[in-house]
Amino acid sequence: MTYTSERPPIAESSGSLRARIPGWGADLDPKDRPSVPKLQWQEDKSGAHWDFPERQPEKWPRERSIEHEFLTPVFGTSCPPKGLSGALRKFSYRKYSEGRAAHWLLLLAADRVDAWESHLRSFATLRPDNPVTETGVLSEFTRHGFSSRVGKNRADVKHHLVDPVIVAGPWVLAAGLAYSAVRKVLRWRRR
Repeated sequence: MTYTSERPPIAESSGSLRARIPGWGADLDPKDRPSVPKLQWQEDKSGAHWDFPERQPEKWPRERSIEHEFLTPVFGTSCPPKGLSGALRKFSYRKYSEGRAAHWLLLLAADRVDAWESHLRSFATLRPDNPVTETGVLSEFTRHGFSSRVGKNRADVKHHLVDPVIVAGPWVLAAGLAYSAVRKVLRWRRR
């Protein structure tokens, strides 16, 4: 059972693992391990003062990896999944193992979707996002942007020409799509 104070059992014996995996157990000889005295297991000194920790209450269904039987006893609750990004995160945890690239790519996509959901949500407030000031574009002109790049041997100089496209591109595309949609609606109403 996981999350207990006892030492977990090894799934396979050392001999079968060594036969199946080349190089397995290279550090099993105590002479090869400088930290052996610290790693000796002592039954009475596990450090845990509990048999199984008290479980944190689950206020809503949480995502958990398909490799685990149940949630860890303590988990974070600061950012509950919401909207399309939450649906992507739940799908990623429900469908793919943490060892698969698809799991992590879906989580990255969910982060990007969450950013756009936040941008769109900001337009419903009194202080919407301002991409000009929030991306630091104005500091290029007031904080020696050009002179900080030239002749300084910076590693990030190679992608500076692409940065405006990456930062401003989605906003320009969104504005173009909004303009196009408004034009189509106005043409449709004139008919």
